[in-house]
Amino acid sequence: MSSITPADDAPASPGAPHPAVAGRRVWDLPVRIVHWSLVAAVLACYVSSRIGPEYFRLHLASGYVVTVLVAFRLLWGLVGTRHARFANFVRGPRAVLRQASQLLRGQPARHAGHNPLGALMVLALLASLAVQAVTGLFGNDEIFNVGPLYGWVGDERSLELTAIHKGLFNWIAGAILIHVLAILAHRLLSRENLVRAMWTGRKPADAVARDEAIGSSRLWRALLLLVIVIATLAAVVLLAPAPALSSYE
Repeated sequence: MSSITPADDAPASPGAPHPAVAGRRVWDLPVRIVHWSLVAAVLACYVSSRIGPEYFRLHLASGYVVTVLVAFRLLWGLVGTRHARFANFVRGPRAVLRQASQLLRGQPARHAGHNPLGALMVLALLASLAVQAVTGLFGNDEIFNVGPLYGWVGDERSLELTAIHKGLFNWIAGAILIHVLAILAHRLLSRENLVRAMWTGRKPADAVARDEAIGSSRLWRALLLLVIVIATLAAVVLLAPAPALSSYE
């Protein structure tokens, strides 16, 4: 099991917060960076799609960022730190129903990482964003801009993928709204500040057993994985055939 950092057990220095206040670390730095970067990138994608086709390059750049972040997070869910791994927090229907019942009764069980309900939202958002990002790479704006992988599929299939890309965003927006409302409800019902935990990486010490805290963010592993993801995407884009733009001239 991962050990906690020395700072979690060290006596508090004068003026420093008590360890119980500072909490114990559960969210590694890569998870937190991906989370907040996705918020910014999805917002940039939405805004750039609404302000006109002349901002397609911004939309495409934002889409690349979403693609890289989602791919990284999916892989990090396999090889990341304890609470980042899907095997640690994805549970079956029975656990989800039990946690929902506890939450409604105002007696939710504490979880060091994602709770079973939160795990469902994580999976739903990552899956929908992955589809959104991939379809965007093959899509077009039906005017004069095309995605970098348009050449692999041609006009007819590109239009089909574009329709999925456009329609799916409404579902993503709905999922994001549910996500925000769930965080607010969790704050009211269980008095747990999930936003602060995702920002600082720490949860209160009384909610996290010592052997559940993480001692490292495995930054070198995360950096290597990020380089692999970026290089793979770059290779796919560079090797894609040039689009036949006759329909857009």
